Amino acid sequence: MAIDKPAALEELIQSLRCLPGVGPKSAQRMAYHLLQRDTKGADRLARALSESLDRIRHCERCNTFTESELCTLCASPRRDSTLLCVVESPGDLLMMEQSQSYAGLYFVLMGRLSPLDGIGPAEIHLDRLARRATDGVVREVILATNFTVEGEATAHYIAELLAGKALRISRIARGLPVGGELEHVDAGTLAQAVLERRPA
Repeated sequence: MAIDKPAALEELIQSLRCLPGVGPKSAQRMAYHLLQRDTKGADRLARALSESLDRIRHCERCNTFTESELCTLCASPRRDSTLLCVVESPGDLLMMEQSQSYAGLYFVLMGRLSPLDGIGPAEIHLDRLARRATDGVVREVILATNFTVEGEATAHYIAELLAGKALRISRIARGLPVGGELEHVDAGTLAQAVLERRPA
């Protein structure tokens, strides 16, 4: 005999399934854990999610997450504004910063081209990237998308988009594993890839 769950519990379980890698059983286990063993943690999680949705927005220059008009990197006078590194996600930006091999600025796509998933140039803000890259200050655009099929296609598309714009276009070197994602690479490997970047 099937047991009906309370509607609020079922909604919590379904909501947790939006997280990457969380299936129905994992979501159910998390929901029961939060309600049964960690109600303070559940309350903190709910407040943090609500506050994040209210306060966090995209940086007007680089598109990463921030609470201000400009993120701390874009607002810093110590960054090299002639270099613009294009990454897929805020996690990739953090990995680039941890490598301590790059002192320029960024543009975060918040995704990558994937026509099968309905993600085209508009969804990853390539119009904003083009305006940012051709602002008269940027001299080199470094393509640091992941070495996946979609990441390579995105890098190629951006290189074509910016061709003939009096910019140097480079691609980080393949010191990274093919099929790998920046977020999961050690800082030394990433630093070497940045230092050995090549024309796109």
